[in-house]
Formats: sequence, structure tokens, C-alpha cells
Amino acid sequence: MRKLRRALWLAPILGAIGVGLLADRFLSNTVDAAQADPQLTTSLPVSRVVLFNSGVGYFAREGTVTGDARVDLTFLERDVNDLLKSMTLQDLDGGRVAAVAYDSREPIERTLSSFAINLTGAPSIGQILMQARGERVEVALQPTQQAQPGLLTGTVVGMETVKLPSGPNQTVEAQMLNLLTADGMRSIKMNEVLRVKFTNPVLEAELRRALEVVALSHDSQKKAVSIQFAGDGQRRVRIGYVNESPIWKTSYRLALDKDGQPQLQGWAIVENTSDDDWANVKMALVSGRPISFKMDLYNPLYVPRPTVEPELFASLRPPAYEGGFGQPADAMAGGFAPPPGPSGEFKKREEAAKGMPKAASANHANGRMLQNQLRGADEKQQRRQFAQQMGEQLSERLDFAAVQSAATASKLGDTFQYVIDHPVTLPRQKSALLPVIAAPVDATRVSIYNQSVQPKHPLLGVRFKNTTGANLSQGPITVFDGSTYAGDARILDIQPNEERLLAFAIDLGMEVDPQVGASTTKVTAVRAQKGIIITTSKQIDEKKYKIVNRSETDRTLVIEHPNRTNQQFQLIGTAKPVEETAELWRFQTPVVAGKTETFVVKEEKQFNTQIQLTNSADNQIRYILSLNEASDGLKTKLREALNLKAKWDDQRRELQQVVTDLQRLSQDQDRIRRNLRETPPAAEVYKTYLNKLSAQEKEIDALTDRQKSLMAAEFAAKKSYEDYLSQISD
Repeated sequence: MRKLRRALWLAPILGAIGVGLLADRFLSNTVDAAQADPQLTTSLPVSRVVLFNSGVGYFAREGTVTGDARVDLTFLERDVNDLLKSMTLQDLDGGRVAAVAYDSREPIERTLSSFAINLTGAPSIGQILMQARGERVEVALQPTQQAQPGLLTGTVVGMETVKLPSGPNQTVEAQMLNLLTADGMRSIKMNEVLRVKFTNPVLEAELRRALEVVALSHDSQKKAVSIQFAGDGQRRVRIGYVNESPIWKTSYRLALDKDGQPQLQGWAIVENTSDDDWANVKMALVSGRPISFKMDLYNPLYVPRPTVEPELFASLRPPAYEGGFGQPADAMAGGFAPPPGPSGEFKKREEAAKGMPKAASANHANGRMLQNQLRGADEKQQRRQFAQQMGEQLSERLDFAAVQSAATASKLGDTFQYVIDHPVTLPRQKSALLPVIAAPVDATRVSIYNQSVQPKHPLLGVRFKNTTGANLSQGPITVFDGSTYAGDARILDIQPNEERLLAFAIDLGMEVDPQVGASTTKVTAVRAQKGIIITTSKQIDEKKYKIVNRSETDRTLVIEHPNRTNQQFQLIGTAKPVEETAELWRFQTPVVAGKTETFVVKEEKQFNTQIQLTNSADNQIRYILSLNEASDGLKTKLREALNLKAKWDDQRRELQQVVTDLQRLSQDQDRIRRNLRETPPAAEVYKTYLNKLSAQEKEIDALTDRQKSLMAAEFAAKKSYEDYLSQISD
């Protein structure tokens, strides 16, 4: 029986040892396999660059590898998050991507907190010694006049702050180190300590390792990224990623000629701020702003977890349950619904992923065939086909980089791309001007006047129409009049065939004097609806622009006038504007050389005003009666309302007179009663007061009855008037 018990006791231990040995062997094989690095290849050069107006760029690297290979790249630490978010890898000739390794980084606060001595927050010596309570230290003390410098060994008890005398009625705070030595407890001033050494070598090593971590955190150099490819033979591989990049900018030149058609020249400004030279890269510039953001994928992130007590303690507490809103059907049946299987869309994606290497290989073969065809074409045809090939290849790789909407074609919705005809070579930390537009455009000379821009003179400009067939990104335009510099202008994004005004100088040959004309308001209609009088009024505003052309040439003036349609204003008696924006009307008028013209802008606004007929003053009714726009029928009803108002006023006046008489009698009675209190009853006037007081009582009774009657009559007259007002309609 003892043997059986011993066997049962040893079985789980031996089983655990066996499992541990198998695990150690498996881990040893894995480590050996990981240490057997594949063949190191040269770094892949940048082959394609796509720059956007949203502060990012797409970069593709291409090259060949043989067998199992590893490609090493380096990136700035700030770019690692974008790399982890967007990197795409392709082994185009039947191979596969084995793994991607990169230098990970844990938050330094968490790393420092794992050491025996936590250096988070730059602790002082006293704070470090507080963390080492119970550890033995060797302390070197400063020499004094009585003793030579010496060493003191003891166990750290703690730190404390005490107040020591420093003069008459003065104290100073001092930090004290409390040690347990062979002679007992000792308290040492920290300002007398020269050095402190931990006698425990493990603790000393922990402190040095923590300092090494702090030193490494200062390193902001690049981080290494290793991509491992697995396969047989020589294969083409491609790496694509999105990184932060300066936006590409545009700069234009517009040449105006009196005889010939104006010419527009556009240049793109690109900058290579990377640490790689761009040698014969295929470049595209996308005029669009895809949404791009940063996300911290590089730093390890830890989610706070709740602390759960063991079941033993939890079961000792009475549970509290909350009522539910209802039970699902599956739960009521005694079980849970099984997890849903892969959807049809998921299966399609899985099948597409399995076929990816073959599709990529076919695309590579098509690319080689297209290159062979280009060798026999002329130079112009080569550029056209190169641009087409560039667009197709960009479309292919942008499918994987989630930017295909901006590069699958030259025009997609609101975005437009410029594919540079020839490969671009640009050394690191260099910038370049690349021509993207060279085409004739439609441009008509005009002078543009806006009172808020320049109150006296208009601006010289042109009415520009984008006939280049391309989208023009925002940027400055340098204008030349013939061969002479004429000024600078600025445009926002312009779509093909869209027209814009460009202003590049002040027109000193013309002068405009804006004059505010008379503003009139007139009632045009009056109607009534259940006691509410609605008047329709018309407001007319006028503004005159007095224009003087003192130059020797005829001018076409464009006047920008505030658009007040949101305030219900409409143009009347004014030439139709050539253009309308949300804020401006643009009128165009010719001005002959040496002449003076006046351009008038009239605006009309109709609005309604409601007047509530009330039972108070009758001034409102008399005002409406004075309006010629009120109909005869409405005036007849309003006159009848005034008659009812007069009857009501009569009743109120009579009632007010009765109230006044009652107040007079009441005051007189108060006077008589005061006299009675002061007069002896035997006096003759005493009886006179009594008779008068009795007569007033009878008069008060009569007035009180009269007041009640008048109050009823006044209320009836008021109600009759109000009811009549509420029913007036016309």
C-alpha cells in the first residue's frame, strides 16, 4: 500500500519533469533555428515614390533575393508606427514572406519599475536608500577635525528629516540616514556622506542595469527592421510602406502676350528628406488629400486588468443580483448559440490570398513584356507608354497599400495624379523642381474692384480658365506681361475647365468711388387675419460705383458686390452679374479710356410685419387706417372697432368716476370720525357730524350699487371689443 501511495505521489511530479524536458528540447530547437540567420542580402533600393498633399508618401523598394534571404532596413523611431500600420510585402516568384522582426521597445517607466531599485522620476540618494531598506551598505564619511575619514557598515533602517539648530532661534532641516551597525543604531547626516556602496552584489548589479536602461532611452537613432523571405532560386521581392513625408508643392508661371495665347507653366517642388538616394525612381504626384493618422503600434501597450479574489473568499459573501430585461431564446433553451462560421466574403478573401503569388508573378511577366515593347518605339511614344505603365504598376501595388483610389488612373473623382514621364534621380536631403504643366490657357485681362480689398483702386488681373485638362493644385503664380515681371497671384485648387479670377497688381490707371444711395421702405399690402394685421413692405437699397478710367487703354471692370440673398435681397433694375458666389455678386462693365462711368446696383427686399390688435391703445388701428394700401372693407371693420372701443372707454370713464367718488366719501368719513372722537357728545356740532355721517352712508350704498352695475357694463363692453378684434379678417 505504501508503494502504491508513493507511486501515486510521484506520478504528477515525474509527468511534469517529462513535459518540462520536452518543452526545453522544443525551445532549444526553436532557438537554434532562429539563430541560423538566412543569407543576408543587400538593402533594396527605392524604386517607386508617390507623394500626396496630406503629409505622407508611399515608398516601394524592389530587388532580387536568392533562396532563404533576409533584408535589413533601418527607420527613424518616429516612422516605425507608420511602417507597422502600412507595410506590405510581396515575394513575386513563388516564394513567401517568413517573418518581420524589429527592435521592440517597452515603456521605460515599466522597465525601470521591474528592477530592485526603481529610478523612475530621477530619485535622490535618500529616495534610493529608502527603497533599499534592510540592505547592508558601506558608507564613507567626510573627515572632521577630530577624526580621519572612515568607513561605516550597517543595515539601512530608513531616512528621516529632522530640524537642527543653526543659530540663535534658528533651525535648518537636514536629511538623516538611520543605520543599524554593530554598535547599535546610528543616525548620519547626509551632507557628511561621501559615498554609499551596496555590499550585496546582486543589488549593485540591479542598480547598474537600471542606469544602463536610462542611458539607452536617450538613444533616438534608427531602429532596425529585418524581413525574412523563404523560397527557392532567384526571385523578385517588393516592399511597400507609407511614411511621413513633406507635401509636394506647386509653383506656376503665367505669360501674358498681347498677340499670342497665354501660356501656363507648372512646376512641382519635391523634397527627399529620407536617408536614401533616389536613383531612377518612378514618381507620381497625387493631387488629393487621403485621410492619414498616427497610431502607437510600436510601444508595448498594457491593458489594466481587474483583481479577482479566489473563489474561497468570494463565496463567503452574499451575492446581489440585478433584474434583467429578458432572456434570449438560446439561453432559455439551456445553451448558447454557436459562433458564426466564416462568411462568404471571408472565404472569397481567403481564396484570393491563396492565389496572390501567381497573380503577382503574372503581373511581373506582363511588366517585362511591356518593357521589351518600349525598346522599339520612338521617344514620344516611350514617354506615353512609360506613363501608362507607371500608372498600371502603381495601381497594382496600391491595391495592397490601401491607396489605390489615388493612383489607378490619372483622374479619379476629385483626385488627380501627375506621373513623371522619366525616372527621377534625387540624392538624399535634396529638393528638386519637376515640370508638370506646360500648356496654353484661356486668360482675359480684367480689372477687379472690391471695396473691402482696396477702397480706391481696382486690381489688375485676368479671368483664367483651366484648359490644360489637368487639375491645378493650389500654389503661387508669377505673372509675366510679355517678358516683364507683372506681379504675383495665388490660386486654390482648380478643376479642369473651371474659371477663376487672378489678381496680380494694383490698377493705378483706374479709380472707383463707391457711393451709398438712398434706402427706402414702403408698405405695399395690408391684410388682416383673426385680429392680426399683416403688412407687406418693400425695402430698396441703392449703391453707385463711380468709375474713372485715366489710362490710355480701354478696361473691363469686374465689380465685386456683397451677395445678400441670404437676407432676402434680390437685384432689380441692374445688369445681370456674370458670376455669383456665396458671398459676392460679380458685375462686369466696360470702361472706355479717359471716360467716367457710373454703375448702379439696386437691391430689393420684401418682408412682412405682424401687428397684434390689442385692447389697449387704439394708435395701431389709426395707423392702419392711414395706410392707402388697406382695403375699404378692412377700414370699415376697423372704424367699427373704434366705435366699440369708444363705448368701452365711456364705461371705463363712468366707472372711474364712481370709484373716485367712493374714495372721496371714504376720506371724508375718516375726517368726521376723528372729529367725533375729539368733540364732546353734548356739543351741538356733535349731532351735525352724526347726521352728515349717516347721509354719507346712504350715498356710499348708492355709489356701491352703481359701481357694481358699471363694472358689469364695462366688462361686457370690453369683451365685445375684444371678440370683434379677434374676428377681423380681410
